Parts: sequence; structure tokens; C-alpha cells
Amino acid sequence: MNVIEKQSGAAFKLKKGQKLKVIDPQGEQVSDMVLFNAEDTREKISSGKTLDFEENILITRGDHLWSNRSNKMMEILEDTNGRNDFLLAPCSPETFKIMYGNSDYHPSCFENLYTNLAKFDIEPDDIPTAFNIFMNVKFQPDGKLSVDPPMSKAGDHVIFEAKMDLIVGLTACSAEDSNGGSFKPIHYEILD
Repeated sequence: MNVIEKQSGAAFKLKKGQKLKVIDPQGEQVSDMVLFNAEDTREKISSGKTLDFEENILITRGDHLWSNRSNKMMEILEDTNGRNDFLLAPCSPETFKIMYGNSDYHPSCFENLYTNLAKFDIEPDDIPTAFNIFMNVKFQPDGKLSVDPPMSKAGDHVIFEAKMDLIVGLTACSAEDSNGGSFKPIHYEILD
């Protein structure tokens, strides 16, 4: 079992056919995930292509995560929570200045993604919109969005199967509103 401590991140390779199990060990904790083709990192996860091809804004079991080149990157095999977000960008220093009115340093998923992915020559401008595992974004009839506490309970998990060799960036999200006001770790396992 691998542990991503609260408000931090990790990056690693995943081979085609391997499975990634992302676990919320304590409940109500979001994990931002980005994917890159291990052979050509210009190919990366795409929110737009995924929402387009899956014809849904709520991506869960049975759906695929698609790349900017219209290739399947992962399939979701299991999702015990069933609520994930693919609309909102990773929280960044600007998120906390603009939305929280906090100009002091604050850990962010954006920073945790690009600093961990740097070993794979992935730069900050390469970071796409993340697949926000366990994130509970609600939609009003007028289009207004709200971020509510995650509905995930302790032990909830999502299992993904890699459809190509991948570089994965994964976080334990740092945004207060996304996590019901507290920060907790995320666990993950790579399964052959």
C-alpha cells in the first residue's frame, strides 16, 4: 500500500493492463489524477474528450478516461463511491488568492502534481484538468456549480485499468472546500 500524505502528491509509471486502486482511507478526501502517455507525454488526459465520448459529466464504473488524441487511457472497473468530477482544474496558488482571499502560501494540487511529475520532464504548463476522484460537484438548473463535501466513506475506492503505458500524477487534495474542511491522506495500490 502506498500512502500520499495529506496535501501532497506522487507520480509513477503504470504499464498497459495494470490496475490502479485509489482508496479514500478515512472518507471525504478528494484525489486529483492526471495521466500522460509514457511514450509521448504530449498525449495526456482530456476532460473535454472524455465528457464528449462518454456523453456524461459524471464519469464512473464502465466509463473510460480519454486522451487529447482520442485514445482510451484508462477504464474504470470499480467505483464504490460513484461521484467524481472532471470539470474543475487542480487547485493552485491562484485558487486560494482568488476564491479564498488567502495570499499566504498554501499547498495546492497543481504544485503537488508538477513537482512530482518533474522527474518525467513534465512541466507546469503541461498539467491538464485533473480527474478529481471522490470530488462532489453539484449542478444547479441555471448552470451554477457548487463544491460540496465528498460523499466517500472510509475505504471507498476506484479501480482503473491502464489502456496504454502511463505516467500518473496523483494527489491528496489541498482545497478546504473540496474536502469538507479537513485534509486526509489518500492510499493507492498498483495491481498486476
